[in-house]
Amino acid sequence: MKDKLLELHKNSYSPYFHYPVSAIVVMKDGSEFSGVNVENANGTSICAERNAIHNAIASGYKKGDFKEINVMTRDELPSTPCFACRQVMLEFFDKNDIVRCYGTSGEYREFTIDELCPYPFSEDDLQ
Repeated sequence: MKDKLLELHKNSYSPYFHYPVSAIVVMKDGSEFSGVNVENANGTSICAERNAIHNAIASGYKKGDFKEINVMTRDELPSTPCFACRQVMLEFFDKNDIVRCYGTSGEYREFTIDELCPYPFSEDDLQ
């Protein structure tokens, strides 16, 4: 997975912060969807994690079809997803699904959605 994520870094559009991020979502049926961060001068950027998740949704996958997400930042050591991405993960992943965060060194840290989002805001909060 590390090599795939490193290769995806080349597709990142990050001319402002120079912080490439790549993500690969793995579905329960084994399909994979990739995403990279895409920056914009006005700040309406999209993160790699949300890009990958949205690619899966655009291809017909639904909540509950997700198995794991793998993310790599430009840092040598692993970093975790931002809170906007965590909120989107909460929407589509089950609480025990895996979030694997890679550094460019290949080192990674593994979390469950529940570990990254211990106090979720969900559909229950909208009742």
